[in-house]
Amino acid sequence: MNALSKPLWELADFADIKDSLNKKEICVSVSGCNDSQKVHMIQGMSDGFRMKIIATFSDRRVKELVEDLRLYERNVYSYPAKDLIFYQADIHGNRLATERIRTLRRIADGLPLTIVTTFDALMNAQVPLSVFTEHILKIKKRGIVEESELAASLVEMGYTRNYQVEEPGQFSIRGGIVDVFDLTEENPYRIELWGDEVDSIRSFDILSQRSIENLESVSIYPATEIILSKKELQTGLKKIEADMKKNYEVFRGEFKTEEAHRIKMQVEELKEDLTQLGRMTNLESYIDYFYKDCESFIDLFPREKLLLVLDEPARIAEHANAVELEFRESMSNRIAKGFLLPGQMNVFFGVAQTAAKLAGRRVLSISTMEEKGILVKPDKKMQVSVKGVAPYRNSFELLTKDLLQYKKNKYRVILLSGSRTRAKRLAQDLRDNGVTAVYTEDPMREVNEGETLVLYGHVEKGFEYPLIKFVVISESDIFGVEKKKKKPKKKYDGQRIKDFNELRIGDYVVHESHGLGIYRGIEKIEVERVVKDYMKIEYRDGGNLYVPATGLDLIQKYASADARKPKLNKLGSKEWTTTKKKVRSAVSEIAKDLVQLYAARSQNTGYQYGKDTVWQKEFEEMFPYEETDDQLHAIMDTKMDMESSKIMDRLICGDVGYGKTEIAIRAAFKAVSESKQVAFLVPTTILAQQHYQTFVQRMKDFPIRIDMLSRFRTPSEQKKTLEDLKKGYVDIVIGTHRLLSADVGFKDLGLLVIDEEQRFGVTHKEKIKKMKENVDVLTLSATPIPRTLHMSLVGIRDMSLLEEAPNERLPIQTYVMEYNEELVREAIVRELSRDGQVYYVYNRVNHIADVAAAIQNLVPEANVAFAHGQMKESELEHIMYDFINHEIDVLVSTTIIETGLDISNVNTIIIHDSDQLGLSQLYQLRGRVGRSNRTSYAFLMYKRDKMLREVAEKRLEAIREFTDLGSGFKIAMRDLEIRGAGNLLGQKQHGHMESVGYELYCKMLNEAVKSLKGIPTELEDFNTLVDLDVNAFIPAEYIMNEVQKLDIYKRIAGIENIQESDDMKEELQDRFGVVPKSVENLLRISLIRVAAHNLYVTEIKGKHEQIRIILRPDAQLEPNGIPAFIAKHGKKLKFVPGKNPCFVYRYKKIGMVEKDEEQLLVLTEQLLEDMKETMT
Repeated sequence: MNALSKPLWELADFADIKDSLNKKEICVSVSGCNDSQKVHMIQGMSDGFRMKIIATFSDRRVKELVEDLRLYERNVYSYPAKDLIFYQADIHGNRLATERIRTLRRIADGLPLTIVTTFDALMNAQVPLSVFTEHILKIKKRGIVEESELAASLVEMGYTRNYQVEEPGQFSIRGGIVDVFDLTEENPYRIELWGDEVDSIRSFDILSQRSIENLESVSIYPATEIILSKKELQTGLKKIEADMKKNYEVFRGEFKTEEAHRIKMQVEELKEDLTQLGRMTNLESYIDYFYKDCESFIDLFPREKLLLVLDEPARIAEHANAVELEFRESMSNRIAKGFLLPGQMNVFFGVAQTAAKLAGRRVLSISTMEEKGILVKPDKKMQVSVKGVAPYRNSFELLTKDLLQYKKNKYRVILLSGSRTRAKRLAQDLRDNGVTAVYTEDPMREVNEGETLVLYGHVEKGFEYPLIKFVVISESDIFGVEKKKKKPKKKYDGQRIKDFNELRIGDYVVHESHGLGIYRGIEKIEVERVVKDYMKIEYRDGGNLYVPATGLDLIQKYASADARKPKLNKLGSKEWTTTKKKVRSAVSEIAKDLVQLYAARSQNTGYQYGKDTVWQKEFEEMFPYEETDDQLHAIMDTKMDMESSKIMDRLICGDVGYGKTEIAIRAAFKAVSESKQVAFLVPTTILAQQHYQTFVQRMKDFPIRIDMLSRFRTPSEQKKTLEDLKKGYVDIVIGTHRLLSADVGFKDLGLLVIDEEQRFGVTHKEKIKKMKENVDVLTLSATPIPRTLHMSLVGIRDMSLLEEAPNERLPIQTYVMEYNEELVREAIVRELSRDGQVYYVYNRVNHIADVAAAIQNLVPEANVAFAHGQMKESELEHIMYDFINHEIDVLVSTTIIETGLDISNVNTIIIHDSDQLGLSQLYQLRGRVGRSNRTSYAFLMYKRDKMLREVAEKRLEAIREFTDLGSGFKIAMRDLEIRGAGNLLGQKQHGHMESVGYELYCKMLNEAVKSLKGIPTELEDFNTLVDLDVNAFIPAEYIMNEVQKLDIYKRIAGIENIQESDDMKEELQDRFGVVPKSVENLLRISLIRVAAHNLYVTEIKGKHEQIRIILRPDAQLEPNGIPAFIAKHGKKLKFVPGKNPCFVYRYKKIGMVEKDEEQLLVLTEQLLEDMKETMT
């Protein structure tokens, strides 16, 4: 952009310094810079360099620089440092590796790029770039690829093999189709082979597994930085063993037997992992043994193309020295205790070593104050004089006044706006106020004296160069901090695979007609030369039920809130029918209550609020985060309820930290701005305190009085609050059930907000009911309500679901590791050094004090306290209160933290004996950290020797799945949802839900509500069975994996129309190759079933040269159409009346299996078609 860069040339020394930077390797220092102006200066100086590294002193600063750089160029990448301290974990999050490899890819391709990183990333030892480039796989259409060789190369490159590609870094091979998800790509690739020739290459969508576009060729980049051939692996291992033996002897000589044993075991396990299990994780620290000459990140770049920028060298040096000290200390500690080999120290270049590499490169150091050659000695210096721009705080008059003053003084002014439409509007408004403002998109346009140019773009803060009379003002200077722009979300059209892919052999399932049994897998059964797949379900007393694969939609996985073993039903007995009957009547009761409640409420009228005021809009603009779509919908619905004449009763559901409170705050503000009072009811004193702080913080700029009623207030304070409430002086009161006492009165209560309703007792609920007779009510609940239940409750209660996690949250870096005191100490020290706090979860009350004491010994400088559920409530509250107020650094607690508190300063959680906790508990606990925009860490510790190897592996697998809120999340959410449903419907209903399983319960509730509202449901009440003599199954060689096969069966059984059937066929062809005849038959039978169901047919049998169509006795068909239907088919068709009326059609077989099958299908389809024509 010329307008921005041109004025820099007028600065004294600028041209001279830029020229010498371009010509030779020198170091230049520019001082006097501030905030966003640094980036402006960097941009001006570095213009013409293809590659730039900007090194800075903290992760947060990296983020700010990346944001500001986006104004000037597109190819900006952040490059995170390796996490060297915790590399010993069994499982890491994938996020750091992905970002690093994306950057390496750009470097390897030699493309222009700007990298922003912290200085310690330059200190990490890197594998030479040549290793990375040699392992880039190039695959072309019509090229020759050997399947097994391809698999071997992918494994060597760090990809893991899976039966279906679900996340970056995986690949799968199924019968000539190879799927690979490159770490650096948005979508995975699907390579189809014909023999060993590449037939086609396409990218596909990860959720629906369907192809997106065809490609001519692809390059697949390694998924790890350490790539070793067998030979290199062996050589490296030999070096490691030699080193280990040397150390082992030293320890033995000093009689340190424990350390000697430890180091031997470390190496043994590493060897086993690498040679037998083929697991290539955790090699980062052994890098020195495998590669002779490791490089620093700087060495990866050609000298003449690279400019190195140091942002605030003094702070960089301070940060880098701290990192080096932490590393050296912790490493020498570990070597002394036998956790490490001495060679593992060499994964890191010291500060001095790295600084030496800067010499002889082109370096630009940018700082606010002039510095004495820290890190590098400058050859040339330049001082600029820069001022920041004073914020205008939404005042347009101040802005125009200043701009007119600038114009008078012949300044050149650039205004930056974050959206093109706003930029045009801004230019127009300024012109209307007498400022010469021009909006332009022409990059070559320069700004003239006395002119104001409005451009599209964003910088954090504005700046002014007084000497050359040039000013840049950003939108955030005028209107306050700008909210982050939303990235448009990808809409996934593919239906989310139904929950069947978690069904494993031995799981409990519910069959709608036969009850609860155990799933025993898929079996192929051949009856009279016809093969079909059946699902085997085992019942009590040895009964087995075989369900044809087309009837899978009658089966649900049994899910209940606690993992107790349910009681199995017996085949052919009455008990399942009676259970269903009991639950049905209970369900209709709850439905009746709900519908009545709704009717009663809609008859009364409530207070009608006006539209949003200017104040309201301004208040909402001040929300520091960006709202999610769900939040915006919920806010809109709440306001519509308040503006209508009906009494609001809305339930807002969402996980903790998904922004429920903000919705309540906005509703409260709306109520207060029309002089109504607001009561906010919470279950615990701590939550009251927390909400109180939030409200005060959010409303501090407005004349609103907020008070709190709880045990943390003295009696005299409470008394004053009560008096002022009655007089109407208090606008918003936040309190525990103290608010429900008889002495609490309001002058004009307009809105009641209830947080965590399920945690109030029955008596409290009665009082709340009285309180809310004609007051608008907003209920917030953190138990997530599942979609299925939500559907049945819709129309009974107004509900908003928040399912989308807030944007700013970074994924949590999760490590799974063996318990190790050193690591615990480091994790805590590291968190405290960035002023954070730590949760340490230990789930046994009797030893919790000892554990807290042990941690206090480990980290003497920290303030450690413990909390558990058996403490006195007041004691617990005081501890929590101190923790919120940052007086406690480490809180050792049982899983009570699972419910409720939202403390954004806690960014590390350590879970002791994580193998003892269930998945959903781990998930909930992990959700306690990561509330802010810092990276947060979760350490799941276990005692390795105690654990059964195989169980451990399973648990770790599940945890690995949820490092990036992945699919383990689905399982966890499942039982959380069910708990939520139980809470919502009350204890009694919970019991009923247990007896029939959750899915069926929701189905019944839905039917009950519909019938009460007079919506016909009889079509849903019966099942249609189709049994034709046709080979209809999925062959084992077509889909090998049982889980995938089940999933496809389930989805075929759920097909509703021809469109869905075609889609399914297309998907099968795309994912698994040409669709076999038996699968096509399966699809056709599915459509026959749908057509038959709509005609009230309960069963179609096609055997022994006859087709029987059995109808329901109460089928709503036109009996007068029967003669016409029979006439169409002459003597072949006859009607048999009776209890179960049916049509029987006779025909002759041809004698060839395939033709017979085709004939049977065509005849059945034809009969149903004719029946529809004549009898409906």
